[in-house]
Amino acid sequence: MSVLVAFSVTPIGAGEDVGKLVAEAVRVVRASGLPNRTDAMFTTVEGDDWDEVMAVVKDAVAAVEARCGRVSLVLKADIREGGGGRMEAKVATVERHLE
Repeated sequence: MSVLVAFSVTPIGAGEDVGKLVAEAVRVVRASGLPNRTDAMFTTVEGDDWDEVMAVVKDAVAAVEARCGRVSLVLKADIREGGGGRMEAKVATVERHLE
């Protein structure tokens, strides 16, 4: 199975400059060892197991929550049969069509 989860953690009540708090979530994701990518809006994590990926999301939210009493979470998941490497493969397919 391949599980892709794109999520965004937003500290609530921490003012406009939340980069330091969001970095705590990204730090957790990167320490997980799972393939991941962070852009301006979301962090995407890829794994072979739903529980494995969701544990990373839960820990990332907890890292922000520990520094800010309220957190908003937006999550989008793509679960399908097959192996990993879909994060790069999906982008490569679009790029191929753009050529």
